[in-house]
Amino acid sequence: MSHEVQAGWWDSVSIYLHPRPLTLLFLGFSSGLPLLLVFGTLSFWLREAGIDRSTIGFVSWVALAYGFKWVWAPLVDRLRIPLLSGLLGRRRSWLLTAQLAVAAGLVGMALADPVQDLEQLVWLAVLVAVSSATQDIVIDAFRIESGGVRLQAAMAATYMIGYRLAMIVSGAGVLWLAAWVDPDEASYQHGPWQFAYLVMAGLMTVGILTTLVVGEPHPPQRPPADATREPALFGHLPVWMLPAARWIWSAMLSPFVDFFGRYGWLALLVLALIASYRISDIVLGVIANVFYVDMGFSKTEVANVTKVFGVAMTLCGAVIGGVLVNRLGVMRILFVGALLSAATNLLFALLAEAGASVPLLIGVVAMDNLSGGMAAAAFVAYLSSLTNVQYSATQYALFSSVMLLMPKFLGGFSGVIVDRIGYPQFFTLTALMGLPVLLLVWLAGRYTKLQGQRGDV
Repeated sequence: MSHEVQAGWWDSVSIYLHPRPLTLLFLGFSSGLPLLLVFGTLSFWLREAGIDRSTIGFVSWVALAYGFKWVWAPLVDRLRIPLLSGLLGRRRSWLLTAQLAVAAGLVGMALADPVQDLEQLVWLAVLVAVSSATQDIVIDAFRIESGGVRLQAAMAATYMIGYRLAMIVSGAGVLWLAAWVDPDEASYQHGPWQFAYLVMAGLMTVGILTTLVVGEPHPPQRPPADATREPALFGHLPVWMLPAARWIWSAMLSPFVDFFGRYGWLALLVLALIASYRISDIVLGVIANVFYVDMGFSKTEVANVTKVFGVAMTLCGAVIGGVLVNRLGVMRILFVGALLSAATNLLFALLAEAGASVPLLIGVVAMDNLSGGMAAAAFVAYLSSLTNVQYSATQYALFSSVMLLMPKFLGGFSGVIVDRIGYPQFFTLTALMGLPVLLLVWLAGRYTKLQGQRGDV
């Protein structure tokens, strides 16, 4: 058994005192703030503005930007921003640029009323999502380059704490602010939402200040170009094309060649697991806030229970997951997290049948978020273990993008499905979606070897 598995419980817990996990707390806040503002919170806003469920479901495809970030991740991984990279370093210069773009996009969203300017609001949400995805690329690379395998689960957990704290702010905080300045919750008003989103834009300064004060991670020493590994096609290209061809090969293609070269056919199994692991949670999450509005829960009830208490439960799950991963290994916790995440979706079906019961909502949210936090901590550690540090930004972006693409695409149809079969049947369907994941986790645990960790369930 590995040293990580043999480590005592105190060593497993004290790992959170390392400086790098603390740094990831603040970067996690910066990363988590924009997501709900173009996803869950936005759907609540749109539903209150009278936008129909089907349209809201399709608008959720804005979040697919997070699923395509692997397309430009090689540029972020290799290109330097003129002047700014010289002052801050490659990682921090990209971070600052992305964070400023997120803040500007949020200001634009605040000024757009979905009743009159829905298309404009959607395009601004796309800007925020693309900029936020770019920020995530850099933060993931920063995290992977900042510590060894033993630190990855702890950094993932503190990152998730910051991320979820930001989700409290961008979820409950927005609802509180909107309710605070709303003169009449019985009718839709644009002003309260405008105020709340402007405050969110201002809170991006947390990430901006962190980027300015944190140290640049030491970049990995990239191996020199090896002509024997270049495609034979290069020998037939004109001399003037070789520099560009070699850059494309090393920056954009080599990370993918490296991954498939290391895992062979097992790479397909790994990608299948990554693509489906969070499907139950993500598909349900698209319609969750619309469900709360339709059930008759108030802004304050939704904010207090799902955005504050629920996030607290997620944080508990993340910390527990980080400790258990360090103690027992990734794959065991990955399996348990997948099982619990799918099973707890059935509780939403129970809530849909019972009606707007706040006590039941508290119980459902507690179980769902606790299991989700544990699963997410294990999953981030799993993805990190698959990554070659030489291509950290590109490969992690590929993995996290694959994780989002299918679930978010299917989630876009959630409004249509609910209109046809109703909420109880929809939530049962999302639970069943998680069953194949259990088999994939078992197969991956049996046939793949994680870097530095034992890979059996």
